[in-house]
Amino acid sequence: MIIVMEKHAADERVERVVAELIGRGFDVHRSTGADQTVLGVVGDVASIDQREFELFDGVQEVFRVSEPYKLSSRTFKREKTIVTARGVPIGGHEVIIMAGPCTIESEEQLLVTARGVAKAGARVLRGGAYKPRSSPYAFQGMGVEGLKLLRAAGDEVDMATVSEVMEISQIEGMLPYVDILQVGARNMQNFNLLSALGQIRKPILLKRGMSATIQEWLLAAEYIMAGGNYEVILCERGIRTFETATRNTLDISAIPVIEKLSHLPIIADPSHASGRRDKVVPLARAIVAAGADGVLIEVHHDPEKAVCDGPQSLYPAQFARLMDELRIIVPAVGRSM
Repeated sequence: MIIVMEKHAADERVERVVAELIGRGFDVHRSTGADQTVLGVVGDVASIDQREFELFDGVQEVFRVSEPYKLSSRTFKREKTIVTARGVPIGGHEVIIMAGPCTIESEEQLLVTARGVAKAGARVLRGGAYKPRSSPYAFQGMGVEGLKLLRAAGDEVDMATVSEVMEISQIEGMLPYVDILQVGARNMQNFNLLSALGQIRKPILLKRGMSATIQEWLLAAEYIMAGGNYEVILCERGIRTFETATRNTLDISAIPVIEKLSHLPIIADPSHASGRRDKVVPLARAIVAAGADGVLIEVHHDPEKAVCDGPQSLYPAQFARLMDELRIIVPAVGRSM
């Protein structure tokens, strides 16, 4: 249920409504705009006669939310959420490019790549320290040592950092080094992990599961937000279809659909969607043209020697050319870089 307070309603009137709801055993989530407060009520709202709350001083309207996802819905918050990571705003007027290697392999590999993507204009440095791999014999990442390298590289080139968290036990150890914690496609419905991430106050990048519907994806975001962490960024990374020409099928339509259904920022990952560097550039152009708030791209200084996903990683020179192309597209859709 959603309770919309009147514009410029006094704090004491808002607090009175909140106190009444909490007293009845409901969870209350507050969304405060420039001049109006919206309360999201979670619990057995079917037991409430909404007319009771319509009579409270300062209440403008009360209505029930039909979507199963409440807090991530545009109904709960009409204006777009801007998630800020180390000064980088994601979801605002700027299109934010996140780039870096799939996996952190060495200090030299990470620094060379970081310097290249920063010079080209990327704002967030990606790099995996813990890697979920289909084969148990594949490289699993450098762990904490990799995170330390990521933080050092991010500080040197003045970029925020993003890296994947795979399990609850890794969260605390990642917090000093990572500005955005990424939940990978395989963990999108790891509800214990999502709930634990709801307890921290750091941005979460939530990738869409490879077979997940948009509703399931938004419900996964709901797990994080229900814990009080509203700093969620959605990432479309391709879904599994019958097509075999690419690694996955990038669902471009998910971008405008999310824009209508949710207030959360939406970015996309053309590297994991296609699995081939010759497809990454055109897909990245399409992602920006479709209205995404950002693009997540894999870049490696020497892809042929990469221990993970070399065929889908761009060379630094390719990435620089792509950035020049995006600077032409971005103004055409009313955004900036």
